[in-house]
Amino acid sequence: MATTTRLDTVPSFAVEEAPAYATREPRLRGAEIASIGISRPANVVHNAAIGSRLGVSDQWIERRTGIRSRRHAEAHERLDEHATTAARDALERAAVEPSEIDLVLVATTTSDELLPNTAPLVAHALGADRAGAFDVGAACTGFLSGLAIGCAQIESGRARCVVVIGADFMSRITDPDDRATAVVFADGAGAAVLRATEEPSRIGPIVLGSDGSGADYIFVERAEALIRMRGHETFREAVDRLAEGTVRAAAAAGVELAEIDHFVYHQANSRILRAVGERLDLPTDRVVDCLGDHGNTSAATLPLALAFAERDAGLRAGDRVLIGAFGAGFTWGAVVLEWGRP
Repeated sequence: MATTTRLDTVPSFAVEEAPAYATREPRLRGAEIASIGISRPANVVHNAAIGSRLGVSDQWIERRTGIRSRRHAEAHERLDEHATTAARDALERAAVEPSEIDLVLVATTTSDELLPNTAPLVAHALGADRAGAFDVGAACTGFLSGLAIGCAQIESGRARCVVVIGADFMSRITDPDDRATAVVFADGAGAAVLRATEEPSRIGPIVLGSDGSGADYIFVERAEALIRMRGHETFREAVDRLAEGTVRAAAAAGVELAEIDHFVYHQANSRILRAVGERLDLPTDRVVDCLGDHGNTSAATLPLALAFAERDAGLRAGDRVLIGAFGAGFTWGAVVLEWGRP
């Protein structure tokens, strides 16, 4: 027998404590990246340490990947703590209080536990008590996918402030004796504060793509819990999809590639970055490459690379930036955005 609920029995807090954005009438508005924050483990692992175990030289690793060193988390470190530190750094840079956050998104493949998700732990640690929170699973494309969700929430009027975090401890799912992966993957976290503006959005249309026919090129089986990768095939697909995404994102934003100041791609391998640049005839000084001391941190590479570009590669407020990613699944995407506020 069906039952009904009397309205006078509904607790008042169900309405009174709802986030302000949940009760506003949605309307189109703009979105911008207000700041970037990062967090990396202190433990530095140089090529020599990995090369001696695999029977290769540190120069061999650098030639094949562009990587000289990377960070690996110690056993006691937690991913949610680094994600929180990165988010707190970004909030401080944007002068945003945790109470202003409407939504926390964490893109990761390596959460500390299968459950709970990392995002609600981060929101709680930040003191963002009225924020919604959930994880995003799109491998190395995760941060860009989170950016797409966060922008949509802001542009539709359903949120005013969203924190998007990319965080991965890839060392915990890497086989130390596998040449294809042990030399590449690393650990880190990066966060972006997305904020509503009353001006047109400073983040252009985000183009996303997927192709599940390549699912067995990069995968982690639940029983083994180690990442496996078909390197040559993945290289070819990554170059094709990043180049495709770049052209589509520029067209969607109505700009020519020559009008873009910086190209910030997923930092998977320096050879991939060079190949994309050569295919699209991009000036080498506009393609950001920070793999040397970072390695491939999966969902964290884009925010880490943006922070690197801002600190060391001349990224300034008002610059036009294209960010693009490619990851397991396959998943990929790109977007053109205006950096900061001129």
